[in-house]
Amino acid sequence: MARKVKITVLKRECYEDLQKEYLSNPQSGPCPVFQVGQEFIIENTDYWKMNLQGFCPEAWDCINRYVYTGLQGGSIMGGWTNDDRVMIACCNDGTRPVVFKLERIDEE
Repeated sequence: MARKVKITVLKRECYEDLQKEYLSNPQSGPCPVFQVGQEFIIENTDYWKMNLQGFCPEAWDCINRYVYTGLQGGSIMGGWTNDDRVMIACCNDGTRPVVFKLERIDEE
């Protein structure tokens, strides 16, 4: 069985109060890399080169282990979500996090 993982951008948050207080550029704004609704379909051959394809390296670092688990047919969030093929995750940018939906897709 072949597997893919679909990554969908659900939200782009921006905490202007934190940016004003802590960033050297207090008008940084929301993440410039991703847009809400943006989708990525990841196959096994794509996994090792995602950082080379323009996917934010910090975001990829936060979610890649879950993508790998899905590509291997594992339960991404067994017992935590109502569908163990789905996970909601985000990047670790504390002033402008991006929220992702990860979905394992099983193909015959």
